[in-house]
Amino acid sequence: MSVDRVEEVENAESRTVTTAVAATAAVHYYSVAPGYRLNVRRGPGTQYGIVRVLPEGAQVAIYCQTPGTSVVGPYGTSNIWDNIANGEFVSDAYVLTGSDGYVASRCG
Repeated sequence: MSVDRVEEVENAESRTVTTAVAATAAVHYYSVAPGYRLNVRRGPGTQYGIVRVLPEGAQVAIYCQTPGTSVVGPYGTSNIWDNIANGEFVSDAYVLTGSDGYVASRCG
């Protein structure tokens, strides 16, 4: 993550505003398959504990993707897991990304 400094002039006074700028492109949101409540896990596989359950109609931001347990879902069979928050993963087989492959960078 990089930090940019922005100079703003307001009422003849100058102040510096610091903003965080993500190192990657804009985050995209994707819909979870209709009619499904989706388990969010601690890691990229069904052997990891469930952190929470997303409600029907949820949308998720995918920050990065990584291989893991193969899962059969409404969008086919996939071993791709989507990182939707720090330490939170969902199977890509339940997320409408429009692709059978990776749509985000690999988690590092």
